[in-house]
Formats: sequence, structure tokens, C-alpha cells
Amino acid sequence: MLAVGQTETVTYVVTKHDTAHGLSAEWRDGSYQDAYIDVFATIRMIALMELVCGRMLERIQAAGELSVGVEVNVRHLAPTPVGATVTATATYLGNDGKFHRFRVEAFDPAGKIGEGEHTRAIVTVERLLAGAQKRLMSR
Repeated sequence: MLAVGQTETVTYVVTKHDTAHGLSAEWRDGSYQDAYIDVFATIRMIALMELVCGRMLERIQAAGELSVGVEVNVRHLAPTPVGATVTATATYLGNDGKFHRFRVEAFDPAGKIGEGEHTRAIVTVERLLAGAQKRLMSR
């Protein structure tokens, strides 16, 4: 059971692969101009926020279930350099039917770098994979 106000925290050390520059290299083409630098990318911050929420939901999932993100509303407030440790914290806000809501925050040694809300749903692995396969076949 999860209680409103319950928290979970994860920590992560930022690598070059987690930066805006490191990620942008994956999408290079002939017209690409690299305008990104080596600071923690917003998409990596969001991924860490999702991870901490997902870990919290693991304790109420049944066998064959997992949680998936369905909504993200966050602000990235400050840059974090490679090598810094980022801490993401989720606070459980409660559920609305099958949707579980969280307040999320991320910090580096200098202070808060991100904040917002995230919503997840618990689904069966079988149903999720069947839905993904159906989308692949509809091409």
C-alpha cells in the first residue's frame, strides 16, 4: 500500500552520455549543427524522475505488471555538469482510478534543478506488449 506523502529517492552520477551534447550526437545528419553543450539533458532528468516514481509503484504491482508514464509536467531549472550527483525524489500524491500521481523534484549539489508532476498507470506486461505489437502491425 502507498500512503499520500510517502517518498522515494534515487541518486545518479551524470555522465557525458547524459548531456544534451552527448544525446544530440545520436541524431546527426548532413544538416546537423551541434548547438548543445555538456550539461545534464532535460530528457535524462525526466527519465530519472520517472524511474523514482516507477520504483515506488513496484511495491504495489502484482506479478506480470509494471508501471508506465502517462503524463509529465516538469520544469528544468538549472544546468548540472558531468560528474555531479543528481538526486530525484518522488512524493506520492495519491491515485485517481488507475492513475497514480507524484510530485517530483531533482537536485544537484548546488540545489534544485527540476520540479513538477508525473502520472503513471499500472498495466499488465502482456497487454502493453500486445498493444505495441498491434501498432507495429498497423503500418
